[in-house]
Amino acid sequence: MNETKYLDRIVTDPKILVGKPIVKGTRIPVELVLARLAENPDLDDLFAAYPRLKKRDVQACFAYARRMVEREPAHARSKSRRHAIAAR
Repeated sequence: MNETKYLDRIVTDPKILVGKPIVKGTRIPVELVLARLAENPDLDDLFAAYPRLKKRDVQACFAYARRMVEREPAHARSKSRRHAIAAR
């Protein structure tokens, strides 16, 4: 999937989940899709739990996450890492 195509599948609306990015046509947040797959990378389980999701929606979630990480300055990532390590 072309990474810019996530714009067609991922939307934000301040009236839905306080503006968190969601899969278009659903109330399923990108954050939930990524968290579920981090816990259990089995797409069949994800699709069973959320039958409205399609493979292209999951691809869009990954493309969206990648874009957000690419936009984050490198110094912000190392600062976040220091905070995560300190919190252990």
